[in-house]
Amino acid sequence: MSNTRFRPFETSLDIDSTLGILKETCAGADDGELFLERKSSEAIVFDDGRVKTASYDASEGFGLRAVRGETSGYAHSTEMTESAIRRASETARLAVGDGGGAMAPAPKQTNRKLYSDDDPIAQAAFPVKIDLLKEIDAFTRGLDKRVIQVSATLAASMQEVEILRPDGHHVRDARPMSRLNISVIVEENGRRESGGMGGGGRASLSGLLETEHWQSVAREALRIALVNLRAVPAPAGVMDIVLGSGWPGILLHEAVGHGLEGDFNRKGSSAFSGLVGQQVAAKGVTVLDDGTIPDRRGSITFDDEGTPSGKNVLIEDGVLVGYMQDRQNARLMGVPETGNGRRESYAHTPMPRMTNTYMLGGDSAPSDIVADLKDGIYAVGFGGGQVDITSGKFVFSCTEAYRVKNGVVGEPVKGATLIGDGPTAMKKIRAIGNDMKLDPGIGNCGKAGQWVPVGVGQPTLMIGGITVGGSAA
Repeated sequence: MSNTRFRPFETSLDIDSTLGILKETCAGADDGELFLERKSSEAIVFDDGRVKTASYDASEGFGLRAVRGETSGYAHSTEMTESAIRRASETARLAVGDGGGAMAPAPKQTNRKLYSDDDPIAQAAFPVKIDLLKEIDAFTRGLDKRVIQVSATLAASMQEVEILRPDGHHVRDARPMSRLNISVIVEENGRRESGGMGGGGRASLSGLLETEHWQSVAREALRIALVNLRAVPAPAGVMDIVLGSGWPGILLHEAVGHGLEGDFNRKGSSAFSGLVGQQVAAKGVTVLDDGTIPDRRGSITFDDEGTPSGKNVLIEDGVLVGYMQDRQNARLMGVPETGNGRRESYAHTPMPRMTNTYMLGGDSAPSDIVADLKDGIYAVGFGGGQVDITSGKFVFSCTEAYRVKNGVVGEPVKGATLIGDGPTAMKKIRAIGNDMKLDPGIGNCGKAGQWVPVGVGQPTLMIGGITVGGSAA
């Protein structure tokens, strides 16, 4: 580095002194870094004809880490000064002890840019945002007389990060995020149901404010609500299901994705531990985690350890070929890091996390897949889900689903939950559609108390013998 001053976010730290502290912290360690972050975020919620909340938050801080073997020493602070970094060094240094390890090589450099560094919060004035939310409210209410409540949320954030390693490796990234969500409540004959739609990504806020875009979001939210208004209780039992393309990939994320994260597999606690090279899914199933897709919600130029994000094949034609790795777990497993070391903020340590996880498309037409479903459920929308990593068992609630008999899509059903386990479900995939798409940009993933934005995607799929929990026999 040729600069004489290290200037993270208008805070001056002398590069020589900062680097010297970092080198002292990591002397005898396997790895380590100084992670600096500044983040600002804004969210406006327009609910039931008025501004319900309008918030703005700004934070900054650093995290200092030293790693030796399986042990990490970590300290963080909101005070970005040399004295604070020196105090943090005393804590992080405890992980190293009297060890004499060799520092791991620095991550590769990248000049790739996956998204703009413009701050989406500043792309429209606050009064303009309020007027837009009012317009969304009025438009959505005017679509159908059964609409009794509308809620619209406009959110934007900018995260700036810098990572400095003891070898002098230094990277910076500005990560924008914007999102628009609209939810609707409808009522007819005393029955009330809801529907919602939204999305966004690491792109300009202005794209979400375009009339054509937000009107299509409003119409889709209303459509889902009206579908639910005529839904009947879901059946219960073991049956074949067809999953729609796009957002239903959240099932893939939970049922398979978490089980393919490196830390779980290094510790042997995943249902996929020790299975590299073995058939873990049906033929034709190829699953990737790809943090390099421009402007996507889960994309990152480099991860929170400074490793460039990658397009990593996890399962190829049904065979497990690799896991998602951060630097520590990759080193301990003797494999390359994959650019999946992520953290929620400067106050958290990095761990293997997904970015955009999706399944590639196949050869079948979606209409043919549905036509082949003799007696089951066609699920195109999902709410929350959870998974047990060790067993791979998952539970998912459907927000939009239909009963199918003899290939004919019938009435919508409500209260349907899908219950199964990831390894078994992957082997029961019977048909893969040619319509792979990514979700609209709404995913958040939780792990060990940390939340990060993610993306999911898949084509239309048929899976045999899934347990459906419902309210009708």
